[in-house]
Amino acid sequence: MNEEDVFGKGEEAPAFCLVNQDDSKVDLKDLKGKWAVLYFYPKDNTSGCTKEAVDFTMAKEDFSSMGAVVVGISPDPAKSHRKFIEKNDLGIELLSDPDHEVLEKFGVWKEKSMYGRRYFGVERSTFILDPEGRVVHSWRNVKVPGHVDEVKKRLSELRGQN
Repeated sequence: MNEEDVFGKGEEAPAFCLVNQDDSKVDLKDLKGKWAVLYFYPKDNTSGCTKEAVDFTMAKEDFSSMGAVVVGISPDPAKSHRKFIEKNDLGIELLSDPDHEVLEKFGVWKEKSMYGRRYFGVERSTFILDPEGRVVHSWRNVKVPGHVDEVKKRLSELRGQN
């Protein structure tokens, strides 16, 4: 998928229905009516992904006070998400996209390269959705340190609370 295929700011987020860490279905429609922070990450229990999930968990109350929910999405199965949550005492919902369907819809399933080897994987990305389900801000190729604070700041600005 190239950049032209990815939806733009102000457009409705692509519909999806995925299972969470408890094998319960979560539909994008379930998030309508509230602000949502969707963050896409490569793999449970890796250093960067753990730091990001812990940072979002530590900020959960800040997001809640702004009327927002935080949802992480990766290709890992629900069982892996359960272990990841238990091991790191996470307080956020994690969705499983093993077929990469939603990852592709959001344009975050990308060709990557490491040590000369080419492969497909998740480009760490975050999207803020307004209560109508429209994308109002996005970050691509996210660097974890400071990112959650950046997301909180931008959400506060979008909500007119700055």
